Amino acid sequence: MNLAWKEIKKNKVRFLILGSIVFLVSFLTFIISGLANGLSQDNAALIKDLPQGQFYMNKDADQTYNLSKIDSSTQNEILSKEKDAVAFSLQMGFLNDKDNKQQSVAFVTSTESDLFENVKHNEVVLDSSMKDKGIKVGDTLTNNQFSGKFVVKGFVDQKKYSHAPVAYINEQDYKEIYRVDEMQMIFAPDGDSSKEFAGLESFSNKEFLNTIPSYSAEQMSLNMIVWFLVVISGMLFAIFFYMMNVQKIGLYGILKAIGVKTSKLFKMIWTQMAIITVISLILSVAFSQAFNLIAPKGMPFTLTIATTTQLSIVFLIIGFIGATISGIQIKKIQPLQAIQQGEA
Repeated sequence: MNLAWKEIKKNKVRFLILGSIVFLVSFLTFIISGLANGLSQDNAALIKDLPQGQFYMNKDADQTYNLSKIDSSTQNEILSKEKDAVAFSLQMGFLNDKDNKQQSVAFVTSTESDLFENVKHNEVVLDSSMKDKGIKVGDTLTNNQFSGKFVVKGFVDQKKYSHAPVAYINEQDYKEIYRVDEMQMIFAPDGDSSKEFAGLESFSNKEFLNTIPSYSAEQMSLNMIVWFLVVISGMLFAIFFYMMNVQKIGLYGILKAIGVKTSKLFKMIWTQMAIITVISLILSVAFSQAFNLIAPKGMPFTLTIATTTQLSIVFLIIGFIGATISGIQIKKIQPLQAIQQGEA
């Protein structure tokens, strides 16, 4: 520990540069991860907030939920067999506000269930983000495909789908708007994946999310960036310590000659890596959490303590691997040869 700390103080500029780079890379990783989580919620909070279970869609829909139709007899069979199961439908649409301005929404309707808002005929419950559009409880909204009018009965928090606020409406009103008679999907909380129903295909929560094209493409792109940044940080450690070790071959030769074990030299590198990484991570976590608090209201940014902790552990592991790979050359150093090389 003392040897590692003395070298850090002796070469302040070198280690400060490495620490700054690790701070910037980890800070950027936290920001992108927060953005990925925020977009994930903004894209599919309606589905992500459901408990673990099984989704059922028509096999002929080819894993496309808006093409799925559940036969009424099949629906009744599943709802009677599966506890707390619910049939529901969702489609993108719009509502006209009191100024006759169109507001994009995701219409959702369901059979009676605690998992979704139960709404009466000619009523609508909206995601709270619609308040920012000037919509209030008691307002009357219309839809061009609906003969009646919707009265806003309330708001719910964090219910989005495909980056649009959810609008819960009555099953009868939904069928009138979209000219359909069947529900699209069935969800069974704590459902058994081994259970099969004729003509239906089942999905876990994660599998269902991946059937949403915009969700899977968006998350895959952002997660690839996050992991590329993590790999880059490991390479930075490996390159930095490799260059440091090359410059200190003579010193390592002398230390080995006087009896310092290779394991102690490795511990010195690991200690230096740990000190730099921990300090850099503490700063990047503090800055990213501060950004989480001051991020604009309309920006989909969510950075949880759990995500921050997981990424911090990954950075420490990657740093350890990078520093260890760079230190393999220390094991190969022969004291006399290293001293002669250092003198040359």
